[in-house]
Amino acid sequence: MTREDLEAYIHNQFEDTTTNTPWTQFPHYKVFRHQGNHKWFALVMNITTDKLGWSSIRPIDVLNIKCEPTMIGTFRKEPGIYAAYHMNKANWLTVSLDGSVPTERIKMLLDMSYRLTK
Repeated sequence: MTREDLEAYIHNQFEDTTTNTPWTQFPHYKVFRHQGNHKWFALVMNITTDKLGWSSIRPIDVLNIKCEPTMIGTFRKEPGIYAAYHMNKANWLTVSLDGSVPTERIKMLLDMSYRLTK
């Protein structure tokens, strides 16, 4: 799933969503939140792969999502899913948007994050 596909899915699936770019120094970072309670359920960023523990360094789009704490360890064993970058690692995951995670898995994780933050 590309960043563009992800954003289209979020806006089509979750009608009560607002989007903003809270950091002017990071214009490619987008926060998706509930209109009612303003809680984040997704954060899309462009970071370098060394932030995920890769030995090679290149830019990559990633998604941070909230996850059931009891499921984090299981998901982190899957290719393309990592400990949360710059978020609470007990409650959040980082998902690579480079094609290594199947689209259906990303949608399922987004749905979970949306539900957990509602």
